[in-house]
Amino acid sequence: MSAWIKMIADKDADTNLLDAFSMARTPHGTVDNVMRVHSLRPNTMRGHVVLYRAALHDGDNTIETWLQEAVSSYVSILNNCPYSLANHWANAKHLLGDDVRAERIEKALHADRPGDALEGPELELMKYARKLTLHPRDMQEADVIDLRLAGWDDGQILEVNQIIGYFNYVNRCLNGLGVTPAGDIVGYYSSDS
Repeated sequence: MSAWIKMIADKDADTNLLDAFSMARTPHGTVDNVMRVHSLRPNTMRGHVVLYRAALHDGDNTIETWLQEAVSSYVSILNNCPYSLANHWANAKHLLGDDVRAERIEKALHADRPGDALEGPELELMKYARKLTLHPRDMQEADVIDLRLAGWDDGQILEVNQIIGYFNYVNRCLNGLGVTPAGDIVGYYSSDS
């Protein structure tokens, strides 16, 4: 466990915190530091778990899962959040299932040049993610219209908006508390699951 504030271990948790830990457990059976950092306030952990799963792991989302993870990764790059980037790029790469394409996309995102590896509807999502992350006060209806013109429907626009909003929230939480993945199993789809 690694953060700038105290995080409570399972063995030291009271019943209320154990209940929150139960809700936050990964498919690996662990509580990642991104959630454990809330251990001094279990109710914020519960809220965080619900928001995370609704934004990124909801079965009703229709944007391809690898692309959801790639948008998450790009926002994390823009925010310089190594914790989220490590986890969500591992997921994007796994889900994409094409190491050559994944390497090209990763390089383009790190260079802040997503157009070097993506085009059309995928690129429009990245443009929207960049602007909303770095220049939220400059957002205009035209930004949503551009997404529609690229082929995204309003439900998908809401999906990507929530993913971007969630990662801006969590990147700031992680960076602001010095949370690292020390002790975590990196990636939701890790072979250790």
